[in-house]
Amino acid sequence: MLSAVHRCSLALLLVSLAPLALAEGYPAPPVRVAEAQWVTLAPQQWLPATVVSRREASLAAEVSGRLLSVAEIGTRVKTGQVLARIDDTFAKLKIDELTAAVAREEATLQFLHGEMRRLTRLAKQNNTAQTQLDEVASRQLVAVNELSIARTRLAEAQEQLRRHQLRAPFAGVVVERARRDGEWAGTGDTLLRLLDTSVLEAQASAPLSARRLLRPGDRVTVAAEQGSVSGRVRILVPAADARSHRLDLRVSLTDGEWSVGQTLRVAVPRAPAREVLAVPRDALLLRSRGAAVFRIDDENRAERVTVVPGVASGDLIAVDGELRPGDRVVVRGGERLLPGMKVQILGDGR
Repeated sequence: MLSAVHRCSLALLLVSLAPLALAEGYPAPPVRVAEAQWVTLAPQQWLPATVVSRREASLAAEVSGRLLSVAEIGTRVKTGQVLARIDDTFAKLKIDELTAAVAREEATLQFLHGEMRRLTRLAKQNNTAQTQLDEVASRQLVAVNELSIARTRLAEAQEQLRRHQLRAPFAGVVVERARRDGEWAGTGDTLLRLLDTSVLEAQASAPLSARRLLRPGDRVTVAAEQGSVSGRVRILVPAADARSHRLDLRVSLTDGEWSVGQTLRVAVPRAPAREVLAVPRDALLLRSRGAAVFRIDDENRAERVTVVPGVASGDLIAVDGELRPGDRVVVRGGERLLPGMKVQILGDGR
């Protein structure tokens, strides 16, 4: 007959062997695994961000006049394409007037050149007075200046005529229209807003601590409704807002379909990066008694390993426990595993 002590020891042994016995009774479930690895991670914080364009302009009329045409909202234009036309009737008449003035001054100067050559020949023969020669030379100099002034006024009028057409300073799309055909526009009045959708970036307000953790060219994670992508820091403006004490962060966007004004989130480091042992987030099993992962041994048996989660970045999370680099941990199918259970590793070619 067993004593109470022996009965208690036998019960504890049966309890300890029960999961293994139960595991042996199950068919090998399929699982996916990944290796624990040493990586450099930094704790992150998520900042709200907005999609903006690097090139955006409110374009104004450079001359006054009645609008003949203004590009419609949504019109895509190339660099130099006409966006708006202002009535240029009076500008053309001014050019006709000044063109005639230039021709008159050119004719006058040509006549004086001829007179100068004729009087010079006569002066060599002592058939003309020096004062007459000096007078023509003086008139010739005045005519040169008058022609220069006339040509300058003509060039100014031609520039004024050119400004009756508002052209796109860069390729983009018209997103706002402040005036319509037939309306009067004064000099400086905004006619439309042009936006370049080919150079988009995420704008966020970053804490002052980010200045020592981020550099232009660093990669950060940008999250949106359609998923997460990797962006590159274009600039962190080293001047904080006086009221918020935060810095302007710009992250270049390349992959994905973005819309100006779209809400995003940008992950930035909260502390310097350090080397840690990390596993995929999906490997972590969170229970009331703590966190753990299932490690697969050389015989393809599952072993539960208790870990303490640390910093996370992207799909990886640092863990502290009895794990070594290269250990295989379950990332799919670990929810129903029992310690000691033999598994079938999907994608294992061995």
